Amino acid sequence: MAQVPSQEKSKLVSETRRRFEAEYLADKSDKYDSRDVEKLQQDDTWVESFLCWRHDVVDETLKMIDESFQWRKEFAVNDLNESTLPKWLFEVGAVYLHGYDKEGNKLFWFRVKFHTKDNKTILDKKKLVAFWLERYAKRENGKPLTVMFDMSETGLSNIDMDIVRFIINCFKVYYPKYLTKIVVFDMPWIMNAAFKIVKGWLGPEAVNMLKFTGKNEVQEHVSIEYLPPHMGGTDPFKYSYPPLVDDDFQTPLCENGPITSEDETESKEDIETDNKETGEANSSEEQPVIPRKQISSIEQTSKIEESDKVDSKIKTLKKSLSMFKGILLHISPAEELYFGSKEIGEKKCLIILTNVTKNVVAFKVRTTAPDKYRVKPSNSCCDPGASLDVVVSLHGGFTISPQDRFLIMAAEMEHPCGTGAADLAQFWKDTPRNKIMEHRLRCHVDSSKPSSLTLKENSFNIPSKSSEDIHLQLTRLLDISRKLQDEVDRCLWFQQLLFYLTVLLLAFATSCFYLLYNQGTNTL
Repeated sequence: MAQVPSQEKSKLVSETRRRFEAEYLADKSDKYDSRDVEKLQQDDTWVESFLCWRHDVVDETLKMIDESFQWRKEFAVNDLNESTLPKWLFEVGAVYLHGYDKEGNKLFWFRVKFHTKDNKTILDKKKLVAFWLERYAKRENGKPLTVMFDMSETGLSNIDMDIVRFIINCFKVYYPKYLTKIVVFDMPWIMNAAFKIVKGWLGPEAVNMLKFTGKNEVQEHVSIEYLPPHMGGTDPFKYSYPPLVDDDFQTPLCENGPITSEDETESKEDIETDNKETGEANSSEEQPVIPRKQISSIEQTSKIEESDKVDSKIKTLKKSLSMFKGILLHISPAEELYFGSKEIGEKKCLIILTNVTKNVVAFKVRTTAPDKYRVKPSNSCCDPGASLDVVVSLHGGFTISPQDRFLIMAAEMEHPCGTGAADLAQFWKDTPRNKIMEHRLRCHVDSSKPSSLTLKENSFNIPSKSSEDIHLQLTRLLDISRKLQDEVDRCLWFQQLLFYLTVLLLAFATSCFYLLYNQGTNTL
């Protein structure tokens, strides 16, 4: 389907909202959760997901929204949590989120052998699926996932077509655009006829999402590090409850080395610092003599190419430097960390945190790949109204993967306390989960290769500014530019307000003068 221009998309979103309010909300307000209606009015991405799934046909989109909202009210989706579902459902481990496929999409696991068809518990099992999907949707708004049907060691008693149809409807109606593919592993031959019915439920457009695999084929979709041993993988993960299974975010390397425990109260002292001074002065290696004209030509060509790279970097930054506006912190970029395409040396990127509260905000950064990345600072505080730069560095010898994720956790320090390592550790211990803001970032993988000229520059030992350093400076400059724009907008707003107040004051003075004039005339 052809891509709809953003201006047309905005018109479709506005039309969908207007017609939903006029044609559906007036008659069915009691059948909808007010929180869903409010989200529909505020979240463009949610409306666009419905439009996209219905090929931008507003009539079909409205029917889909109506069906989805009624289901959400019936299942009380907004209120689903661990306490509203039976504990044994979580303990069984038939449904959970864990790991990523090769495209970096989250894996939604269904271990079919742990499911037994039972009409008495079918509603709770459906609510469990809804619980995991809603939990994921709130945390990773709009990011797709891959469904893994693990059918190893299953029999007819484990097959429940009712729950399979419900899962498919979840992605077709209730959570559109979230599904990338359904990977079915080791399906028994006796189930071939049943899955022909499933293909019919998926529809002609979505049927290509269905992938039937064995040990050899499954690795085409998921790397062995996220596959269990019975699928030919090396993932040591074993499901257990409590607590709920979540991303394996761990504390990354900080400026002083690895932090071995999240709750560590004493920082490691006496850590050996790296000796940055090398014996370059004593080196007896001869440097190649290059003619001055050749160096001048190389420098000129280098400057032109560097200028092109900077222009390209600016365009990339303007496109990618969006901002996540949280209740405690504004985080830039909003979704992806860009490390550039530098092959030699350390790759870096910048995360800018802005405190939007009246109190100090504590934050910490965690990652799914703690051995690969160093974060500075990884556990600190941000003063009210201040901005703070967090530098993320990739260690040499490691490569960026689309499966790598970063988690930024923030909590407001309403009562004054210390900002040392021990104080922060105690603060995080005492802070309840519902007071912590979380935001996730994924890594952008750049497949572009450096040009041969860059390699020649290195071979001639001509000093040049790192493109990653330029990237950090541009990121900072664009953030400052955005803040200045906000200030300008605020000044314009005050100017308009002052203008209207002046007009009102003049109108009031004119009215008073007119009344006094009339009274004087009547007296005479």
